Amino acid sequence: MSNGSIVAADNDGKPIWRFLAREFKPKGKLLTPFNIISIPIIILGIVLIIIRFWKGIGAITNLSQEIPWGLWIGFDVVTGVAFAGGAYVITFMVYILNIRQYHSIVRVTVLNGFLAYLFYAGALLLDLGRPWNVINPIIGNSFGVSSVLFLVAWHFLLYMIAQLIEFSPAIAEWLGARRAHKILSGMTLAAVIFGITLSILHQSGLGALYLMAKDKIHPLWYSEFIPVLFFVSSIFAGLSMVIFEGSISHKVFFNQISEKNHLAQQKIIHGLAKICTGALFAYFFLQLLVFIHGKHWNLIDTPMGYWFLLEMIGFVLVPMLLFFYSYRIKSTLLIRIAAILTMTGVIINRLNVTIIGFRWDLAERYVPSWMEIVVTLTVLFTEIWIFRWVINRLPVLRESPSWAKEQSK
Repeated sequence: MSNGSIVAADNDGKPIWRFLAREFKPKGKLLTPFNIISIPIIILGIVLIIIRFWKGIGAITNLSQEIPWGLWIGFDVVTGVAFAGGAYVITFMVYILNIRQYHSIVRVTVLNGFLAYLFYAGALLLDLGRPWNVINPIIGNSFGVSSVLFLVAWHFLLYMIAQLIEFSPAIAEWLGARRAHKILSGMTLAAVIFGITLSILHQSGLGALYLMAKDKIHPLWYSEFIPVLFFVSSIFAGLSMVIFEGSISHKVFFNQISEKNHLAQQKIIHGLAKICTGALFAYFFLQLLVFIHGKHWNLIDTPMGYWFLLEMIGFVLVPMLLFFYSYRIKSTLLIRIAAILTMTGVIINRLNVTIIGFRWDLAERYVPSWMEIVVTLTVLFTEIWIFRWVINRLPVLRESPSWAKEQSK
């Protein structure tokens, strides 16, 4: 500190650059099954992304003027944002409703949400035919400030900033920046309130984008209530992801979690199952009302009608009953199965709205190319790599240092 260089408090007085150099070194085994599978895919994906920006979006995708939005929007953005909904639900319960039971999973949930939004924004950039025009929705150029796209763009941008502020105390603890930690911790509640408001708006805002495609979406999936349905489904989608991701994290990062939090894990999962049951019931009831109001009985006895029934019964009603039953008998295994079914149903629903049921009447249907799938996997695997890197270094699952706990009192 005497030479004027910045020092990390938990690094024995060494300069910050040495601390960061040490932290960026790989930790753990390199030849794990996940690494062996993901590294070749990421390398191939990077090559394909370079080709995409070099030769244009048509070089690696099957998109067209009739189908301008494909897998990168339907899965990476629209589906991914729903799965990131756990962040605003958990922070609302902990910071607004003061349910301390879920406090131990706040940081990991916020981290997952932040990385999801960051990478899905990147996927959105990939999908733009002219990426340099990404600024247009933000400034309202050619769209106007009253357009849904303008609102969604600002919601995305501001919500990512809010989530970064929510997570920033963990970064300060990692660097040993005590003064910054105190300031950032004081900003957390305001960031949470702001973030919850933004998240509710853009979860429904994504659905509102499809209100302008009434003649292009199959009647079984189009409704003026799409924004409401997208918002409600983001609740159980996000919490199912929390259950799924939390179950994996507790096995992979077992040594970082305190015995107290290990014991609390089952209680947390059971509580989330109860909430998922209520949210799934509300969603199923709303879908039923929309179906009856739309008078779509004649569409049921068609291939698309059978697919709709499979979605609603197999991946909404069944997981709802399974969540309810597993909560009653306190079965963690069944809750995890219900969470996987629910996540599958959310993926199917979002793809039905954005791809399968979109321009379903065209003679030539859109099918993603293998290169689109590889790029999607690259985005997903890269996000997991960064998530794992952060978990292994920052106090996300493990306890905060004693000085940080003192400041938080």
